[in-house]
Amino acid sequence: SRPVHVVGFLSDKYRIFSGGDDYSSTLWDIASATEITSYSEHTDYVRCGCASKVNADIFITGSYDHTVKLFDARTKSSVMTIEHSHPVESVLLFPSGGLLVSAGGRYVKVWDVLKGGQLLVSLKNHHKTVTCLCLNSSGQRLLSGSLDRHVKIYSTTSYKVVHSFNYATSILSLALSPEDETIVVGMTNGVLNVKHRKPEEKNENSQKKRQPAYRTYMKGRTYMPKQEDFCVSKPVKRVLRKYDKLLRSFQSSKALDAVLEPAIMVHTPEVTVAVMQELHRRGTLRSALAGRDEKQVNLLLTFVARRVIEPRFTPVLVTVADMITDIYHPVVGQSAVVDKQFLKLKEAIGKEIDYQEELLEVLGMMDTLFATFTKKTDTCLEENKSNGVTEIIETSRSY
Repeated sequence: SRPVHVVGFLSDKYRIFSGGDDYSSTLWDIASATEITSYSEHTDYVRCGCASKVNADIFITGSYDHTVKLFDARTKSSVMTIEHSHPVESVLLFPSGGLLVSAGGRYVKVWDVLKGGQLLVSLKNHHKTVTCLCLNSSGQRLLSGSLDRHVKIYSTTSYKVVHSFNYATSILSLALSPEDETIVVGMTNGVLNVKHRKPEEKNENSQKKRQPAYRTYMKGRTYMPKQEDFCVSKPVKRVLRKYDKLLRSFQSSKALDAVLEPAIMVHTPEVTVAVMQELHRRGTLRSALAGRDEKQVNLLLTFVARRVIEPRFTPVLVTVADMITDIYHPVVGQSAVVDKQFLKLKEAIGKEIDYQEELLEVLGMMDTLFATFTKKTDTCLEENKSNGVTEIIETSRSY
């Protein structure tokens, strides 16, 4: 009944959602051109929205009432409400569907949908209202445009600003080409600004650098040291493993991914557990475990359920299992594969508890038996009279 500000296709391509100044969010069927359902939960203008690429029934809207609402087409009301604390100008879902980005006021906020809308990070790098958001094709860069005439580019691993563009006037809209070669910005003065990435310049006229002769590499290889020669060995360059490099650069999630490869988990599980222990020591284990898809969660639970009963791994993996259960408890029942692994983990821990109880009973029996074998010492005094001298002899008998 009032101006419409946002429309979008659901991932099934047969339905669209819309939101406008009448405070409503409506779902439409394209084939029959009819309204499927309408939600009137917002209390102010609905100005932005997006649809999930993973689930064809999920879409999200943002409103000037400072809230972001997640709707499921199969229900009659919203399934999640997130308080942004400022009028929401733009919302964005990561391709995995686990993280949500909202922009409003001077803030860009990242939320974990799988943990019930928990706030992960709040970014305040703009001086005026943030109006638009955009992701690159790989999902490794997040872009935000603002009325302060700047476009900020963030790394989605550290959420730090890695680049910035400056424009003539305030920015209202922003988009990237599928190949990340072109950035397009719409501004308040009616100008559409298009920037292209410069191609790498190749100097065809430059001569190839002359390579050393073969004898240069072989020089001195066959030399045999004499008896009076003093040999100096060449220092061996230490080559770091992939997970060590990622740990040094504080990329917790990628470091955990590196040690969850089958070759490492099967042949050297102690490496996987050691990296988990190091992440827990740094306090970043929970963030590294969060935000994972069904396949990755299945891989984690498989490893934990198989190795948690080994005494050398138990202290670390019990902590990991506790964190995984805490993080992904809200999504239990949505994936048969993940539910099956949770049941296997429960069964493995139950069997280990029963085994430990039996061992404690045996240990108690053995303590009782050992207590009966203690040495008893009896002291006897005997008198031996010889040549008029009385001797007192102390004899000890052991039983």
